[in-house]
Amino acid sequence: MNKAKNLSRRNFAVALTAAPTLFAQQPTQSTQAPAGAPNPNTSQQRRGPAPEVPPFEAPIQFTRQDVPAKAQPFPMTQVKLLPSIYTEVTEWNRGYMQRLPADRLLYNFHENAGLPVGSAQPFGGWEQKANGQRGSELRGHFTGHFLSASAQLYASMGDRQAKAKADEIVSGLAKCQEKLGGGYLSAFPTSFWDRLDSMERGNVPWAPFYTIHKIMAGLFDMYTLAGNREALKVVEGMADWADKWTASKTEEHMQQILNVEFGGIAETLYNLSAATNNDQWAKTGDRFTKKRFVNPLASRRDELRGLHVNTHIPQVIAAARRYEISGDMRFHDVADFFWYEVVGARSYVTGGTSNGESWPAQARQLGAELKMNISTAECCCVYNMLKLTRHLYGWTGEPSYFDYYERVLLNHRLGTIQPKTGYTQYYLSLYPGAWKTFNTEDQSFWCCTGSGVEEYSKLNDSIYWHDNEGLFVNLFIPSELDWAEKGFRLRQETKFPEQQSTVLVVTANKPAPMSIRLRVPAWLQSAPTVKINGRALEASASPGSYLTLSRTWKTGDRVEMELPMHLSVESMPDDPKTQAFLYGPLVLAGDLGSEGLTDRVIVGPNAPPMRRSGAPARPDAPPRVPPIDIPTFHAANADPASWIKPGDKPLTFRTTGQQKDVTLVPINSIFDKRYSVYWQVS
Repeated sequence: MNKAKNLSRRNFAVALTAAPTLFAQQPTQSTQAPAGAPNPNTSQQRRGPAPEVPPFEAPIQFTRQDVPAKAQPFPMTQVKLLPSIYTEVTEWNRGYMQRLPADRLLYNFHENAGLPVGSAQPFGGWEQKANGQRGSELRGHFTGHFLSASAQLYASMGDRQAKAKADEIVSGLAKCQEKLGGGYLSAFPTSFWDRLDSMERGNVPWAPFYTIHKIMAGLFDMYTLAGNREALKVVEGMADWADKWTASKTEEHMQQILNVEFGGIAETLYNLSAATNNDQWAKTGDRFTKKRFVNPLASRRDELRGLHVNTHIPQVIAAARRYEISGDMRFHDVADFFWYEVVGARSYVTGGTSNGESWPAQARQLGAELKMNISTAECCCVYNMLKLTRHLYGWTGEPSYFDYYERVLLNHRLGTIQPKTGYTQYYLSLYPGAWKTFNTEDQSFWCCTGSGVEEYSKLNDSIYWHDNEGLFVNLFIPSELDWAEKGFRLRQETKFPEQQSTVLVVTANKPAPMSIRLRVPAWLQSAPTVKINGRALEASASPGSYLTLSRTWKTGDRVEMELPMHLSVESMPDDPKTQAFLYGPLVLAGDLGSEGLTDRVIVGPNAPPMRRSGAPARPDAPPRVPPIDIPTFHAANADPASWIKPGDKPLTFRTTGQQKDVTLVPINSIFDKRYSVYWQVS
């Protein structure tokens, strides 16, 4: 790869007073390989002799000591999305949320508390109650997600309608909590906790603390993002209940409970502790430290095989938050090693991870894993991995974290919401011949329906970050930053990735000396061309780094950066002939037509309504979809551009010289079609 000479303040300066000083911030030696590829640095940098004593065998004692961040995101209130696919996605999601009435979101809570439900009808799917008091044992979780999404819509868009509905829900939950005694709040009865405590085989509920976490997180977000003080009172009551319940257990018994109950509730308890300056909530959170999970990670060992993915990532997010408010390096090491191992050794080309909701194979056995189950890359998993990525980026400011973030955002997140309806996916299947499936209007409410409404209500939350020297531009999304404290505004004008460039335009109340750091993506082949006010800079920065422009900025200053994209190949680490193709950061999928697909197949209550040919059908399953033959390819040479040629439309390609040629398009653009991402290539 031809990289430009690296620059620094020491070896390059522009003499003209109006011109910037430039330097490249290179990634450290621990930078990960692209998602889906083996990470050579994992073994070199993040493995080592295991500690003689497992790190978490020592007592866990909380002392508040905040760790200064290297970079911080701008609040969503200061970043506005400009018209683009991101605003369209936001509106699809907001439309779906608007169609869900508050009384239905409160139905199970009212019924559980013995309050009138009025004329409201209960939801179906994971929110339904059936078979007496049991039914769906996760009921109530979606209401928590809905509160978080509503708070984020208010913060990101000033959506007062969303806030008003969420305020109504908070008041309804407060009434339920009061009726139940002032602390406990749930959509299911306290008998669930008796079952959890007894650990009786075959009678352990799934999964009450997981659900409580979603409700507490939603209430906390309503307090911090939407200013609802009643929500703070309710969430503190729930924290007090959780404190008392867990304090009554021996540590040995609590560890047994954590083997079957995978809640990420500690994240909200740590957040609540930091926001209220009450250490007791953090000490309560510490009781949820699952030692058999975190000890190997803190010892730099991958023992993730067989674990349920989406219920363990939130525990790592909690560890990251615990480190930030305590400085305890054990928690830092858990989050750090986990991220690098999952991204470098357990993620597919889209950045997604999991297969059948677990990690069924050893690390770097993704080719073998892909054959095990059609249900790859659960959407909740990437939602939580993006949350974790934000934490780790804040610690270091390394641009490599946003190479991963961008990959996931473009391919998995933008590609898993159905246009107009706002319905979202459970899995983004990468199994050859797969198709996309979505939730129903009110009969699904999967975990990924909940994380979906959250994801698409905060698409402005990571574009711009800042430190004491200035700001970082990490994502190429049409948007405006209003840094009111400095009287500085930045407008990003781009149609990326359809347009292979971005433009930044400055408005400043007065001349503003600062650094603007542009992420130079790792997928570029060489240093990009950058212009300031129409004048090309004499040097740039290498892919996988930052180009820092230090100058006194004035209104009208204009920065242009080219982002030339090229075709590339990513092979499975354990099967080099199983290959995926990318154009820049975009994962390409082959259009295999719509044979056998119907509305009932694409949208349904199952999660998702797909199965292998010959698998037994459930009574409510949609019609079978016939199997199809997946083409194989012969590569003319190592350069995919020699046999994959541009098509008639932007971002469209066509194979050439194959027994059966295929049109390739970005996976985020393919709907109502069968597709393949991975191919057998000889």
